[in-house]
Amino acid sequence: MPAETPQPVTARLTSAAIFLVVTLNSGAQHGAAVRAVCADLAALVRGVGARAPDGQLSCIVGFGSDAWERIFGTPRPKDLHPFREINGVHRAAATPGDMLLHIRAERMDLCFELATQIMLRLDGAVSVADETHGFGYFDERNVLGFVDGTENPVGQSAFEATIIGQEDAAFAGGSYVIIQKYLHDLQRWNAVPVEEQEKIIGRTKLSDIELDEAVKPSSAHNALTSLVEDGREVEILRHNMPFGDAGKGEFGTYFIGYARSPGTIERMLGNMFVGNPPGNYDRLLDFSRAVTGTLFFVPSASWLESAAAQAASAAGGSGGADDAPLRSVPRAAASDGSLGSGSLQKERET
Repeated sequence: MPAETPQPVTARLTSAAIFLVVTLNSGAQHGAAVRAVCADLAALVRGVGARAPDGQLSCIVGFGSDAWERIFGTPRPKDLHPFREINGVHRAAATPGDMLLHIRAERMDLCFELATQIMLRLDGAVSVADETHGFGYFDERNVLGFVDGTENPVGQSAFEATIIGQEDAAFAGGSYVIIQKYLHDLQRWNAVPVEEQEKIIGRTKLSDIELDEAVKPSSAHNALTSLVEDGREVEILRHNMPFGDAGKGEFGTYFIGYARSPGTIERMLGNMFVGNPPGNYDRLLDFSRAVTGTLFFVPSASWLESAAAQAASAAGGSGGADDAPLRSVPRAAASDGSLGSGSLQKERET
């Protein structure tokens, strides 16, 4: 592990989550407001989480490319850029997002209370681009009926897949995350025979066993999202959650993938939407439509706490909520991982 304390990226999957994507309003004071929330976030998580100590409450905060300088100034993470829209057989849309809050707990009331407290402090500084409430669905399945995240790395493998090292030393301990909301046409999907569904996914539906290579199509979802370099699989960490509105007939999967480099997830998405080779695309996209797409950088907890402390010091010296963004943020010594209650606890075994 790096000396810097990561945010709780590798904390285990919970039964409830809220995904909040917001955009930063115009005005220099709003960047300062976001930094102030970063300074308060650890205390907010502790305060809300103390109401249910077994609730496993945690919060990850990430920042988009367009707002990075407005909030933190320079330097910036070397691979941070806007989400790159993909137009293949199907379209992976790029949508606005300056800040992501990924809130997780075993109880939705904890997620809701924390989201409420954060948004009260961000009032006027941001506008909500999307808010999605995710829920656990039977035995860790998505609404399509298949287990999701079976091949997630665990333990040290999860850290190696998600946490930046010396390849970007100024931001070691950080991570990248890409989010997409997929809406599923369940009526059409459920009309497909189970055997054909299994070939589209690449796994058996009931037992969650990967299909033999002799029968699995090259267009299977798990075939196109499997990357191998130098004989070794390149992994990401998925914390996908089902969401929906039965009254509106809306059923979906919130894809959220953490990686050490955004290029890994971008290659997977290219294989899915364009095909590998081109035209051999992911047939799951015939039933599932991506309606959002955004890339964020997740600083380490140590870096974020240093940024917030420096902002508070600068504000104390000049009294300015209108202070200019930080021009440089020193790296802090490792802290207690205070952005998550139980942030580095046992990862989900999948």
